[in-house]
Amino acid sequence: MKYYIIAGEASGDLHGSNLIKALKDQDKNADIRCWGGDLMQQAGGSLVKHYKELAFMGFLEVILNLKSIFKNIKFCKQDIATFQPDAIIFIDYSGFNLRIAKWAKEHDFRTNYYISPQIWASREGRIEKIKATVDNMYVILPFEKEFYETKHNFPVNFVGHPLLDALSNRPELNEVTFRSTNNIDSNKPIIALLPGSRKQEVQKMLSLMLSLTNDFSEYEFVIAGAPSLDKEFYSTFLKDANVK
Repeated sequence: MKYYIIAGEASGDLHGSNLIKALKDQDKNADIRCWGGDLMQQAGGSLVKHYKELAFMGFLEVILNLKSIFKNIKFCKQDIATFQPDAIIFIDYSGFNLRIAKWAKEHDFRTNYYISPQIWASREGRIEKIKATVDNMYVILPFEKEFYETKHNFPVNFVGHPLLDALSNRPELNEVTFRSTNNIDSNKPIIALLPGSRKQEVQKMLSLMLSLTNDFSEYEFVIAGAPSLDKEFYSTFLKDANVK
């Protein structure tokens, strides 16, 4: 089968890469074309666009990059039409993916959404667009199944959180190994700071998170850095913060 997968962020690249590996295990002849990142490409997908070219966040940045955004949407539709996939798989990234899903449904492509947009947290009205454009929804959080099926009468498939699979395949993330590799005090509990994967998110959130670290010296704080951002970028925020 031919698959077209669209992910627009670092997390989507991670989950998309594991999805590609699973698809290739089940379908030895899988032909996969994708928008994503290095991990999806390494897993065997033919990379069309890197997510680093797509990360626009916030009203002002979106407005300033509207030309690029619409150009990417047009190109994506053309590329799908040329490739003629048997299935399209959307991974989160709702602002872009729901636009493509609408077009894809109108052109009789089979649409699948893996990792639902968080409509239970904001813009719940998007459920009508999802109902109209998505053939199969695969959710990763238990409450999402009830949210869709009970509240909105839209059947979905609960598949569990892919991060659990990702961690099980990374022995270097074993706690003892992780502490040793990163020179972390073995007696202190670890608190992970997750400021996001986009530069704008990190700029907005990380300073606030770090402002609290010195008040909790009994813990070790660790920043979960995004692969799309250099260590030097994070270092500008650290100063005297109690963080690795």
